[in-house]
Amino acid sequence: MSRRSGILEFAVLGLLRESPMHGYELRKRLNTSLGIFRAFSYGTLYPCLKTLVASGWLIEEPSGDPADTTPASSLTGRRAKIVYRLTAEGKEHFEELLSHTGPDAWEDEHFAARFAFFGQTERDVRMRVLEGRRSRLEERLEKMRASLARTRERLDDYTLELQRHGMESVEREVRWLNELIESERSGRDQRRSSPEGSAQQDTSGETGGLPRHRGDTPPDPSDDTAK
Repeated sequence: MSRRSGILEFAVLGLLRESPMHGYELRKRLNTSLGIFRAFSYGTLYPCLKTLVASGWLIEEPSGDPADTTPASSLTGRRAKIVYRLTAEGKEHFEELLSHTGPDAWEDEHFAARFAFFGQTERDVRMRVLEGRRSRLEERLEKMRASLARTRERLDDYTLELQRHGMESVEREVRWLNELIESERSGRDQRRSSPEGSAQQDTSGETGGLPRHRGDTPPDPSDDTAK
């Protein structure tokens, strides 16, 4: 399985955990909610869905809405759209994927998909993913600075400006990650100091890691200039 296929399967499972959907609705949600999939096609999605069904993580059901029909030949009449529903095994598999915090979770496209489902992710896992992503970007930034120092004299003004733009994009994301990590830590500390803190369970749906006020929009991890 390619890395991008794995990311797509993860995103599909995550969206179907929210509610059953048919293929068109899934594609629309992937495009609008997860910008990293804005260029993918039905030819990519449906093989992924078939693989997930064959693995026992999804089941196909006819839509219960009479309006959800697609034109068919005159011999067969109209055919109901297929709705995809997450199975118990699929939910368990997705939760296992959510718990992974290794290096793959820090890479550009995978991190964007993981972050999109932070609302379903445990706080400690969110922290490890955020800290890993920050570490990866700090390494990238150090390499970019070293490369620029070596080649500065040989670059024309436009290439030099592009290099600076890439560095600024990475620096901006590191600042954003610092805010998120600090907010996660503050939320955790508040829970620990709360009188009811010991009686409360840390649920995956909390959004305590989001800074309440940010002037900038979140940086796009898939921005090619930041690589």
